[in-house]
Amino acid sequence: MPMAEMRSGRTDVDVATTPKEPDRTLGQLFADLTQNMGELFRKEVELAKVETKEEVTKAGKAGGMLGAAGLVGYLALILLSFALAWLLDEVMPTPLAFLIVGVLWAIVAGVLYAEGRKRLKAVQPVPQQTVQTLKEDVEWARTQKS
Repeated sequence: MPMAEMRSGRTDVDVATTPKEPDRTLGQLFADLTQNMGELFRKEVELAKVETKEEVTKAGKAGGMLGAAGLVGYLALILLSFALAWLLDEVMPTPLAFLIVGVLWAIVAGVLYAEGRKRLKAVQPVPQQTVQTLKEDVEWARTQKS
């Protein structure tokens, strides 16, 4: 090979048809590919498990908040409503006292519901990181075929 071609990095070798690892047999390459794909699949499954567990935990906490909002709203409406309404009954008509108390506890329950709903919307049921790495794996597999 002339020195000018060596310095410029040019050769007459066709890169598209030259094997990447010419000293390995097709069987060895296929075995490596199979092993790599198996390992990659195991890692993807593990990643999906971890991601899904995180999202289920978020959903559980959001559901717990919604349940707590319902329970607190219900208990507060019943127990404290009577006490406050009887207190207000001393200065205003009884029906108005009970109406004011009912509105106050409805506001508290609404705030708790809104917070729980907001947290529930933040939960992502699709494991985004796994989807991204699967796309990268497909691209990697395509480059291995060529």
